[in-house]
Amino acid sequence: MSASTTPRSFSIGEQDFLLDGEPFRIISGALHYFRVHPDQWADRIHKARLMGLNTIETYVPWNEHSPQRGTFDTAGALDLARFLDLVAAEGLLAIVRPGPYICAEWDNGGLPAWLFSDPAVGVRRNEPLYMAAIAEYFDALLPIVAERQIDRGGPVVLVQIENEYGAYGDDKDYLRALVDLNRAGGITVPLTTIDQPTHQMLSDGGLPELHKTGSFGSRATARLATLREHQPTGPLMCAEFWNGWFDHWGAHHHTTGTAEAAAELDELLASGASVNLYMLLGGTNFGFTNGANDKGVYQPTTTSYDYDAPLTESGEPGPKFWAFRDVIAKYAPVPDEVPVASAPAPVFEVVLDRSVPLSQAIRSSAPSLGTWGEYDHLPTLDELGHFRGFALYETTVETGGVLSFGEVRDRAQVFLDGEPVGVLSRDRHDTALVVPGGGVLQLLVEDQGRVNYGPRIGEDKGLVGPALLDGAEIAGWRVLPLDVGSLPAAARRDVEPGEASVVSVAGPAFAGGSFDIETPADLYLSTAGWGKGNAFVNGFNLGRYWSNGPASTLYVPGPALVAGRNEIVVFETLAIARPVARFVAAPELGHTEF
Repeated sequence: MSASTTPRSFSIGEQDFLLDGEPFRIISGALHYFRVHPDQWADRIHKARLMGLNTIETYVPWNEHSPQRGTFDTAGALDLARFLDLVAAEGLLAIVRPGPYICAEWDNGGLPAWLFSDPAVGVRRNEPLYMAAIAEYFDALLPIVAERQIDRGGPVVLVQIENEYGAYGDDKDYLRALVDLNRAGGITVPLTTIDQPTHQMLSDGGLPELHKTGSFGSRATARLATLREHQPTGPLMCAEFWNGWFDHWGAHHHTTGTAEAAAELDELLASGASVNLYMLLGGTNFGFTNGANDKGVYQPTTTSYDYDAPLTESGEPGPKFWAFRDVIAKYAPVPDEVPVASAPAPVFEVVLDRSVPLSQAIRSSAPSLGTWGEYDHLPTLDELGHFRGFALYETTVETGGVLSFGEVRDRAQVFLDGEPVGVLSRDRHDTALVVPGGGVLQLLVEDQGRVNYGPRIGEDKGLVGPALLDGAEIAGWRVLPLDVGSLPAAARRDVEPGEASVVSVAGPAFAGGSFDIETPADLYLSTAGWGKGNAFVNGFNLGRYWSNGPASTLYVPGPALVAGRNEIVVFETLAIARPVARFVAAPELGHTEF
């Protein structure tokens, strides 16, 4: 642990949190290290202190650290130890929420997809297979957290058990098993739960030995009163003060009024309660990490997780930063230093001067985009151990007819002998279309994000059988899971400067271009006029874009760039009429509704 201080004490008193035996109010903000480029962590943490916060809270995404069982990655953007050390170096405390379920609008709610390869595995309950996997996870994670607890000279003062469990279940044995695993893993700081302040959720989601906290964004006095009914002593805390909201593709961009949010925060702090702002900074669902909701309609979350938070997606102080800072100053010291807003981002265009159809890239790309497998049945992507991104399904049909599936998760573009036939989209409940004749049938299938909330957590992705053509089952399939790490390389070829031979991009295809910059800085890539796909800069997956909106820009963190030559690659699944990448001065997150 690089950033350490003298060991201190933190406990729960009759009415207050106690820091070294003295009453202490937590004024915290949520900052997910996995949604921010690691070279920007220090800047965001510093700005948290300038707003008046004394604590940083973060979830831990199990699936990101352990994409395969038996692995636990802590490199780069997953270096939780470095993140917590930076929090300590700024003089702030930390709250860690390791789940194992986190929701967070994150893919599968943070639960690894491999966890559910065995159908006997339970979900969020005291089931032996599930608990054994959690024990492995905690064995790898908890030493990082335990070493950085406040009683060992670190910043961590609270660790949360599960996440809003009362909205899902009431298995007390499960919660107690999680407590035991945390304690066995060396966690000595107080343990908490969080639930929306209803009698049912607070009763079902907690244990008498765990400190209860609430999650809400309004009516603080009434909701704290409900929380007090279930917890007669100890400090009151809103551990998720919802000061904004997230967006779904195809909907509007969510915002909340600054004055109204500040007034709600003022009411909360006036009551004497502690608070954790959700979010301080939302950040970005880079790559294929976004989650989804499905309460009858499938709604994948957008790449931008701006959340209308006090710090914008790119770390700029927004209106809520200043309004919340003024409120906090009424109840706690606020530094004199203030952050300085950045200049508008550089504006320029890059010609996408090379394009490679997916079909050609599969045949000739090096490194390989993946390996074909042959199956006598229709496999899901999970059956193939392919847990994110795209896959190409292929079969041969003798005649045309109505093609149908049990379910499409989540989007399938259908081609016959290379010509587009149509799209089957989960958000429209599509399961069937007409194939005009016989030939080679291909479906480019996209996992658009695993459900992160509710009973559909842990479900398989891909095509779900039966696959029928006019009622007769199609048995023989070839499937190519696309290696997402190799996607940017598919558009590379030597191009003379100024050459512009690409007139348009007919997807699915890769397109690329190069640009030079003197000094790396944050950029905003406009996707207006593009169809649907992913964009990469220097191999860094910026995330998904979609003409469905609301957002029409992707955030490019400055540390992903280099001085000199940079490369942009787009994997476009639909079409781009004008093959130009435009970088604009500011983000465009879409239309709002009030």
